[in-house]
Amino acid sequence: MAEHNTAGASTPRSRRNDVVAAQKERFGGIKFGSAFFGWLTAIGLTVILSALATAIGAGVGAANTSGASDAANQAQENAQTIGIVSGIVLAIILFVAYYCGGYVAGRMARFDGVKQGVAVWLWGIIIAIVVAILAALAGDRFNVLSSIGGAPSIPVDGSLLTASGLIALAIAVLVPLIGAILGGKAGMSFHRKVDQVGINHQAGI
Repeated sequence: MAEHNTAGASTPRSRRNDVVAAQKERFGGIKFGSAFFGWLTAIGLTVILSALATAIGAGVGAANTSGASDAANQAQENAQTIGIVSGIVLAIILFVAYYCGGYVAGRMARFDGVKQGVAVWLWGIIIAIVVAILAALAGDRFNVLSSIGGAPSIPVDGSLLTASGLIALAIAVLVPLIGAILGGKAGMSFHRKVDQVGINHQAGI
């Protein structure tokens, strides 16, 4: 049994890599079906977390009510801070949501976790473009993504051309991509652990 633990191509880890390479050659690559279900997970979690954050924010605001003049002054003084906090909360929501979406895609596809994560992100971009085209042709009321806080969307009224609009777009595009890639790698790594257990069992370890 000790011979299986020697260095070189006969080690359980190297044998696992050989098996995974053969499996990946046949079943690897981007799986857009898995990525679509990952995107559904991401967009659903975005809705839930956004609603939760909105409810918490409303509760905090209600707890800090004061006179009309005081409230106006405080709102003016804290507008910039609130904007920064909102951006941070949005980035966290998108990262968590797309991490989970990438994880789902990576677990379903088993291989190429980074590619599965990118595919989850691509689904979000593709659907945002389709919805934007539909809204431009049929009216802004069909821009259904605009009602989902943090969902990547392309406004058709020119509001994107502002500094805050560009920052929001950067958050909505880059953060989900990073989260989805990391989630895809995490989902794939689960299968590598399972594969290693199988190889160890065959080697009698």
